[in-house]
Amino acid sequence: MEGKVLARIAAIVFVAIAITATVIEMTREEAPVPASSAPALQPSADPLRATLRRCQQLGEAAASDADCLAAWAENRDRFLGRTPASEAPQRPGDQ
Repeated sequence: MEGKVLARIAAIVFVAIAITATVIEMTREEAPVPASSAPALQPSADPLRATLRRCQQLGEAAASDADCLAAWAENRDRFLGRTPASEAPQRPGDQ
């Protein structure tokens, strides 16, 4: 019977320690995080991005919209690092 009593005492001590740790954690006041002094970076307005958003909202109708097709071509060229076709240098005999 002494083993049962010892186990109960250990359980009570464990619960008391857990409750004490919980109360201490709940009453601890955390210091406020200092605000960042650096200004937030505002990305510049990109008309291509706005056009792509509009095309996204058009859904399936965007596949036949000339502005959307041009915006997708420009976005593809920008992604691949190519110069757009309208700005590419003309070679002699290409007309």
